[in-house]
Amino acid sequence: MSSATGIRIKGIYEHLDCLLTGIDRLKKANITGWTVMAPLPRHEILEIVYEGRPSPVRWWTLTGAVTGMTIGLLLTSLTNTQWPMILPGGKPVVSLVPYAVIMFECTILGGALFTTLGAIVHCGLPGFFLDKAIQDPRVTDSSFGIVFTDAPTGDQAKIEAILRDSGAVEVTSGDATLYDVPNN
Repeated sequence: MSSATGIRIKGIYEHLDCLLTGIDRLKKANITGWTVMAPLPRHEILEIVYEGRPSPVRWWTLTGAVTGMTIGLLLTSLTNTQWPMILPGGKPVVSLVPYAVIMFECTILGGALFTTLGAIVHCGLPGFFLDKAIQDPRVTDSSFGIVFTDAPTGDQAKIEAILRDSGAVEVTSGDATLYDVPNN
């Protein structure tokens, strides 16, 4: 099934090096709009796709760490100002040294939670609304894939040729990209 502006194209690869060759050739041909599918995270794929740019998840981690540290400081200081009779050894009511452990733990907790949230957001999870061509069960086992969900119809032959020449074992387009699990 093709959309009003483009067509689905999918290439399935059995080997990582062939997939990397396909990605490189698509980039050299200035063809964009593809999605890479892999059964497991591979740093080689990240390096070629993102060209060494750092992950945006790191900003989520920083935001979570700062938020966690602030919450840790507020939690401890507001608790002590609410019940001022609990003075820790004659120290000031709000003192950073005794609160350092709580602030540290809240920093770690906030950073970890925000990192998880950022990874989920940037990975596009959950994948309930992904195109059906991307939901190929073969890629969860051992194969790799490149999918165009909305490729320009004029570039179809060029894209299919690049995928085949780079070592794709299967190149499909249109409704053929929707893989049905065969009954055993």
